[in-house]
Amino acid sequence: MDLPQEMGDYIKESIDCALGLSVSEKTLHLKLRASEEARKRIQDQYFYLHDRLKEKDEVIERAKAEASMNAQALKKFVEENQKLAIECANLLSQCSRWEKECSLYDRDREALMEFGNEADERAKEAEIRVLEVEDELRRVAEELQFYKHEYETLVCNEARASEELQLLRERIRDLERVSQCSSSNTEDQKSQPHILISKPAHNTGFGSTLECQLLESVVASLVDKDAVAANARAFLEANNGVESCQKLLKMWEWLNPSTQNIISLAAEVKTLQKDKEHLKVNLHRAEEEVKVFCEENCILDEENKRLMRLLNRERNHQGSGGKHTCSASAKGNKRKSSPKICAVEKMNDLNGPDSPRQPLSPLYHNSPDSRMHKK
Repeated sequence: MDLPQEMGDYIKESIDCALGLSVSEKTLHLKLRASEEARKRIQDQYFYLHDRLKEKDEVIERAKAEASMNAQALKKFVEENQKLAIECANLLSQCSRWEKECSLYDRDREALMEFGNEADERAKEAEIRVLEVEDELRRVAEELQFYKHEYETLVCNEARASEELQLLRERIRDLERVSQCSSSNTEDQKSQPHILISKPAHNTGFGSTLECQLLESVVASLVDKDAVAANARAFLEANNGVESCQKLLKMWEWLNPSTQNIISLAAEVKTLQKDKEHLKVNLHRAEEEVKVFCEENCILDEENKRLMRLLNRERNHQGSGGKHTCSASAKGNKRKSSPKICAVEKMNDLNGPDSPRQPLSPLYHNSPDSRMHKK
């Protein structure tokens, strides 16, 4: 293989220099030139590396500054992370409290729904009771009108009987006077028969006899013929403390039918007076019952209105709360009553010492039963 001339000279000079032989000037110039070129290259490399070193120093300074900034940022981040951890723990505790509160409100809502059901039932019972009271009130009003009519009838009958009794007393006095006159006339006739034959009968005696007959017929038409004797004797026995009644009772076998009729009529007047007193008492009691029924009707009306207002408020609260809640208990639109426990007992459980807070409202104290007990 043929090498270039310069390459061969260079190798030869190098071998001679290594062996300690003399080297030509040309070779030395070439080596000097080569060394200068190498020095220039090395100097250029030095400057280049120095510039690179400056750049790297700047990069290192920037990295240190950035590292310090990153360290500060990392420190702030750690502090923020700790703060976020504390806030997260607070949020978790608050979330647990809100969950407990939501569960309590769910229990309150269920209790309110059950109370709403009971309020509906009580409203229905109140309506039924109102209808019954209205029927009872109408019945009592009818009885009151009947008693008033009976009372007015008895007053009229009593007045009529009093007038008839007064008239009968006057007639009895007239009859007694007529009987006395007739007895005196009879004695005169026995003592003076010739005078009686020559004189006609006195018109007054005839009129009195006719008047007595008419009076007896009127009294007989007013009394019951079958019960005259029994009523008259019972009246005399009932009023045995009166002296005149004792005498009439002793003379019972010799009393005229007209006298028995008058005594029976007096017994009927006495019975009518007793019936009048009884009707007065019944009328007073009926008026008191009407007042009591009116008061109960007003109370039931107020309770019915209060229950309807409470039911409307509970329905409005249920309609507004159903749009924002996500719990499973709020998904049902219908009220569900628990067969194991009533709403009042559940609210009493919520008021117990184990409950963390008080319920929404004291439900039982607003119920109609408590108000009726207060009345």
